[in-house]
Order: sequence, then C-alpha cells, then structure tokens
Amino acid sequence: MSVGYRLAPENPYPAGPDDCEAAALWLAQGEGRELSNGGPLAIGGDSAGAHLSALTLLRLRDRHGISDAFSAAVFQYGAFDLSLTPSQRQWGERNLVLSTPIIEWFAEQFLPGRDLEERRDPDISPLYAELWAMPPALFTVGTQDPLLDDTLFMEARWRAAGHPTELNVWPEAPHGFMSLPMTVTGVALAAEREFLRRTVARGQVSA
Repeated sequence: MSVGYRLAPENPYPAGPDDCEAAALWLAQGEGRELSNGGPLAIGGDSAGAHLSALTLLRLRDRHGISDAFSAAVFQYGAFDLSLTPSQRQWGERNLVLSTPIIEWFAEQFLPGRDLEERRDPDISPLYAELWAMPPALFTVGTQDPLLDDTLFMEARWRAAGHPTELNVWPEAPHGFMSLPMTVTGVALAAEREFLRRTVARGQVSA
C-alpha cells in the first residue's frame, strides 16, 4: 500500500506523519488488515518515505502500544536527522540529486520556523528516539549521497538497541538511485527482496 500523505509547504509537519500513522493503523488493525489476509506486514520507503516509516513505527509503539504490527522495515537512504548530520552539512553546493542548500530548503518547508534544536525532537528526527521494540531492518544507501551519515548512524543505533539489521552501502550510488537506470539498482532491489523473504519467513515461524 502506498500512502498519499499530505505534502509541505501547503501542509507542513505534522500533517505527513499524521497521515502515515492513520494509514498504518488502518492497515494493521482496521479493514485494511484484510488486504494481507492476516499475513505478515513490512513497512518502508525511500528518502522522505524512510523518514516517515521510522516515525510511523515509533508512533504506533508510543501512542497506541503497538510494536508487532510490522515484521520488517526497509529504509532506503532516509533522512533521519533533520537538524543535519555531518554528511548533510559538509556535502556543499554540488547537486547530485540533493545538495546541502536543497536539503535545507526542504527542511524549512516541512518545519517552518523551527530551529535546529527543535528539529531534534524524536517525532521529527527519529535518530534521537528510543528504539526499543522495533522490527528487523534493512538500511540501503549509496556512497555519493548527502544522507549517507543518516543511514550509517540510524543503522548503528537500531543495532545497538538489540534489533537485527542489515546495511548495504553501494559504491558511487547517489541519492534516489533505486529509481534510476543503474546496474546497481537491480542488485540492490534483489537484496531487499531477499531480506524481506528471509525476515518475513522468520516472523511466520516465530509466530
């Protein structure tokens, strides 16, 4: 299921996370559960979608007491710290899908008027959240991505919280490469499918 969440600047935070939270609840507990015939669910996304997926898992746990709705998470080059990680800050003007000024512009549209400290709120930047009771996760990023540190840091924190993780860092791949006609794209997609196959199978066995 793909969520058509509201977008900034017309609908800044928390509109997008609110929509994703509502959709996840509908899928996990409501009529949407019929879509999977009661089978295991996975959550994930790329870039802003990875950011929203992480926030959704945290909101389900903290606001609704739900920590087992999703058996796996797949995060493609997510933005997990909207106060800017070192790789975001140091990337500079070079525009390879993203640049530091572009990232800053997007953040301001999503979070108008919020300073960097306010942007470290865990409901905005999940890198700062407590990560207990999270599902196994696959983290994917390329070395030519300003959000490289976001993935490296988030995977390390996810793993330190005691959850199984897999990290794929693809050489020379830019931000958004999973949607580009690159040789590495097919290999990365195959790795994600294999991760989901193994992870969901474990979830079914343990259930």
